Amino acid sequence: MPRGTANWYVYILECRDGTFYTGITTDPVRRLAEHNRGALGARYTRARRPVRLVYQEPAASRAAASRREHVLRRLHRADKRTLVAAGSAEDRVVSVE
Repeated sequence: MPRGTANWYVYILECRDGTFYTGITTDPVRRLAEHNRGALGARYTRARRPVRLVYQEPAASRAAASRREHVLRRLHRADKRTLVAAGSAEDRVVSVE
């Protein structure tokens, strides 16, 4: 795939301890599996497995995804819960382990 043509997503994971992790990726299903399986997951999620994907939204570019990730990371926990609850069912991906 030529550089810059990938579809980007911002995603939120809910960890075993109830905390949230926010990140960006071009493949939410693959990234979820990485978080749950091995060393490719973020250090934060490694100690809090299993994690499940509770929210994702598409972004126009990597830069747009990064900007949105920054906004979502700064949200208070209650605001993240509201966002997750309001997310459309078609944007959610079922947990893959």
